[in-house]
Amino acid sequence: MHNKKLVFAAACIGMLLFGIVFLSLGTILTFITTKFGVDSATAGALASSLPLGMLAGSVIFGPIVDRYGYKNLLIICAVIIMLALEGIAFAGTFVILQLSFFLIGFGGGVINGGTNALVADISEDMKGANLSLLGVFFGIGALGMPVVLGLLTKYFAYTSIIAGIGGTVLLPIAYFSVIRFPKAKQAQGMPIKNSLALLKEGTLWLFGIVLFFESGLEGIVGNWTTTFLRGMNISTEDALYGLSIQVAALTLTRLVLGGALKKISSHIVLLAGYGIIGGGGLLLLMAGSLPMAMAGLALLGVGFAAGFPVVLGFVGAQYARLSGTAFSFVLVLALTGNTLMNYTVGVVSQSSGIGAFPIVLIACAASMTIFYLLAHRSMNASMKQ
Repeated sequence: MHNKKLVFAAACIGMLLFGIVFLSLGTILTFITTKFGVDSATAGALASSLPLGMLAGSVIFGPIVDRYGYKNLLIICAVIIMLALEGIAFAGTFVILQLSFFLIGFGGGVINGGTNALVADISEDMKGANLSLLGVFFGIGALGMPVVLGLLTKYFAYTSIIAGIGGTVLLPIAYFSVIRFPKAKQAQGMPIKNSLALLKEGTLWLFGIVLFFESGLEGIVGNWTTTFLRGMNISTEDALYGLSIQVAALTLTRLVLGGALKKISSHIVLLAGYGIIGGGGLLLLMAGSLPMAMAGLALLGVGFAAGFPVVLGFVGAQYARLSGTAFSFVLVLALTGNTLMNYTVGVVSQSSGIGAFPIVLIACAASMTIFYLLAHRSMNASMKQ
């Protein structure tokens, strides 16, 4: 029999690891371009390896954990991440470097989806609250990686730091190895028709579209905010500071939501979050100064906090028998949204200027609200049947 507290701790450790590797490319790209002398086009090809790997990992994890359980898959993917970090540290060719980033994305995609599905499985009536607490550890990892590199690069080569971080992955591997995880939900075999039947679930599609916009919003804020602020004649340093404020606001809000969602309706919290995202976009649209832009970014962080935890909580409750497969489905849609929304902002900024960026944020927040209301109504209707 598994211990829920130990299993939840394992999920948090995994999410911390995902937070670290998720920002791995951005934090060391400068060092890599210098070492290998690559141009912007080549750096872009490298950058595409990480999300491509995440997409592959998100596709495969769900059916595997439903059929075989979580333990071995989490261990294997942690080992993959460790080897990939060592590959980045000691790569002698660009091909090895690109493969390492793909493997980091793959392992990270599995761990991200797997830990979310795991927490949903062990949580009974507090899925959203526990998933919010899980999300805090992503924020800690995401904020911690740039800080660690910033402090240690004064004394060590970046290759030594990355190799050291890779070595520390042995700790979660050891922890995953010694604790018991929940048994596989479909240990006797999972009929393919059951998995394919999920593709006909309108409610699941609607929740997936909600996360399509959620992930797209988070992605474009992470990738385009600096460009937008530079267009306001704000320095690169201050723009990066603004991004840190957004991530910190998201992390702190998820910490608060871990308790608040035990007392307040998830439905109300989520709708409030969408309204706050719209307010943050409006502030950025009207911003004529750095403080106003920072306030808008902080609001975006607060608004993003409930999105993934609450929606995944709904998905986990609605499709408990095949929660892993259901999570795979919606997370693939989410990653697709991230990719397409980034492309959309590129097209819009090319034709209308980067000043249109906040309008895209507001339009996405409105679309997300509409699809969520449709999903919530569909979910309630199916529960009454």
